Amino acid sequence: MTDTAKKTITVQQIRSAIRRPEIQTKTLKGLGLNKLNRTRTLEDTPSVRGMIAKVQHLVRIVE
Repeated sequence: MTDTAKKTITVQQIRSAIRRPEIQTKTLKGLGLNKLNRTRTLEDTPSVRGMIAKVQHLVRIVE
């Protein structure tokens, strides 16, 4: 079975990382987000889901 169509997830930063713990700022950078309203389409993996869960108050998943 070949999985040519990989699942993706689109994430948008909706809040600033200013005055947040450093680990949250680094998590946003790891997701490719560092400015407000920036959007990234990422592969839907458990590690990406975990990173999103750590900063769920700063991002939203775009449908």
